[in-house]
Amino acid sequence: MRVKRSRPILVRRAPGNRSQARVVLGHQVRHAALGRAGIRALKREGDGGTPLGRFPVRQVLYRADRGTRPRTQLPLRAIRDDDGWCDDPADRNYNRLVRLPSRRSAEGLKRADELYDLVLVLGYNDVPRVRGKGSAVFVHLARPGLTPTDGCIALDRHDLSMLLAQLRPDSTISVLP
Repeated sequence: MRVKRSRPILVRRAPGNRSQARVVLGHQVRHAALGRAGIRALKREGDGGTPLGRFPVRQVLYRADRGTRPRTQLPLRAIRDDDGWCDDPADRNYNRLVRLPSRRSAEGLKRADELYDLVLVLGYNDVPRVRGKGSAVFVHLARPGLTPTDGCIALDRHDLSMLLAQLRPDSTISVLP
């Protein structure tokens, strides 16, 4: 018996707007925000670009204090008060989940806003990690009006939940020009 492989989720830049995208979910197309610099083939730390390429989904992080446990086939972890993501290229934990406070620069995952209430961690620059190539590339919740991100992909809560329902352990997200 053949095992059915997941089709990649496609993310394409929206016509005429480098910081917005269209995401193909099943037979529907949804709107998403991209990094303020648009899609970048040569992503660098802090450039505001969303990396071009095909990325596996590593895990789902969520705020247990702000919603129910998401239904998913992917590895799932509740965000803790001291969770952060290292964005310092000089740190040995660059582009990894870390405990806060950190000696180096790290972004807190338990934010006051809702952006990280539901997060898909993408397998970008993680195997192998290249210092300065970019960190914390996620799919997360969007700000009102789908304003640009710092390099992530952002969807509204309904669309991110729909995406999560389609993902399997072998799923990938392809960011295309």
